[in-house]
Amino acid sequence: MSAEKPHTVSLFSALAVKKALDDVILTAFTEQTGTEVDGIYDPTNVLLRRIEEGARPDVMIGVTGAFPALCDAGVIDRASVRDIARVGIGLAVPPGARPPAIDTVDALVTALRSARSVAYSRTGASGVHFAALLDRLGIADEVNARATVVEKGFTALAVTDGRADLAVQQMSELLFVPEARVAGPLPDGAQHFTELSAALGTAAVAHAGARALHAFLTGKEAGDAYRRAGLEALPRN
Repeated sequence: MSAEKPHTVSLFSALAVKKALDDVILTAFTEQTGTEVDGIYDPTNVLLRRIEEGARPDVMIGVTGAFPALCDAGVIDRASVRDIARVGIGLAVPPGARPPAIDTVDALVTALRSARSVAYSRTGASGVHFAALLDRLGIADEVNARATVVEKGFTALAVTDGRADLAVQQMSELLFVPEARVAGPLPDGAQHFTELSAALGTAAVAHAGARALHAFLTGKEAGDAYRRAGLEALPRN
């Protein structure tokens, strides 16, 4: 008689935590529980489109602000929503390139205007903020005229394959492309932090494997992995 196949838990996750999940968290979870995880990684806005089309994850990690509507729609269990971390936006350059100064907003503007092309994604939280930032700084037309707009995925790939001189994305997403060189976070006055939470799907509340994954994603071992992957603990009052 063959052994019973362990339950596989479906996970929808924002790209911001993919490095932490791949490097540490999911392997440790499976080793400790025997439960496999089927992960789908996309910007939260793309995950929301999947849900609108009928997909129902057992567990979800996404931008905290997306969860109230999902709870109201009966997709996510409201009582299970737990914040896990926040992440700021950074800038990366090609391997071997000298990072530009970006310690002030004026220096950032100079770097963006001087670049042959700036890569960013308009579907992720960082890209939505960056597009608005360009408008606020009055350089949207100039930068977008030669921008490398990535539909989804890791923008730092565009500086490793020569499409762009600069890549803008959340810090943890830039670190997912180790060949790229991270210049640093955006300065005060341009920075934006995205808070992330983990929650159970309503259909999975009774599933032991889903509950175990949710507990693991919100525990100390996962928290340490998030911080090593470029995310920050949420400030507490």
